[in-house]
Amino acid sequence: MIVDSHCHTSPVWFEPVETLLAVMQANGVDCALLTQLIGQYDNGYQQDCLRRYPGRFASIVAVDPARSDAEDELRRLAAAGARGVRLRGDARSAGADPFAIWATAQSCGLPVSCFGPATVFIQDAFADLVARFPRLPFVIEHFAGVGRPGGLTDEGEINRVLDLARYDNVLLKVPGLGEFVPRPTPLPARGHSFKGEVPPMLKRTLDRFGSRRLMWGSDFPPVASREGYANALRLCREAFAAESAEVQNDIFGETAARVFGLSKPTAAG
Repeated sequence: MIVDSHCHTSPVWFEPVETLLAVMQANGVDCALLTQLIGQYDNGYQQDCLRRYPGRFASIVAVDPARSDAEDELRRLAAAGARGVRLRGDARSAGADPFAIWATAQSCGLPVSCFGPATVFIQDAFADLVARFPRLPFVIEHFAGVGRPGGLTDEGEINRVLDLARYDNVLLKVPGLGEFVPRPTPLPARGHSFKGEVPPMLKRTLDRFGSRRLMWGSDFPPVASREGYANALRLCREAFAAESAEVQNDIFGETAARVFGLSKPTAAG
């Protein structure tokens, strides 16, 4: 089973779900996690996608932690079938308990897809947050910004991200390589899409976190402005081709399926 752990869909921004479904079918992707857009707290469209295409999608919802009813809303969304919640890595609740939204995610069994500037994930405050909620999976998006333009390039900062592997509840989303490998100029008409070798960060991360804490995510549809969906899957799979079948299965499906509670859709689904 192949799972795309990081996709965005919307009728008013990016692309509708039918466009995503078409590229999934063209590339043999079984399921995708619909990850709510930053700043969008109406999760109705994603819920509708789940109803219309049962088994193909799961919803990572968003709530505004600054709202006084944020915890109640998250519990309602969990009861309605959400499989995860998207929160900025330094989010805090508005009430007396600044960690209430994180505690609610843990009690509801909702893994957190963590976003934010790369500097969020190298602060002691984030490590303290992870330690405070040991039963809550923290799934850091976009490789925590390692090697990304505007992200982490300092070796000391990169090591601080890798040091998060000491917490069993920290996982990473592995993006398409176009997020951190330069595009060659001029771009060749055929052949490899990237300039130079795949960075050793992939191997370093695998060595530290292990395949059971890594999951591939395309970043559809922004990936279209980089190498494109098909290449985001194909080239990333080629980068891990020397690893065992078990490792590859983890990264490209099993980890996301286990963490977010997915199963392979039936032919009818």
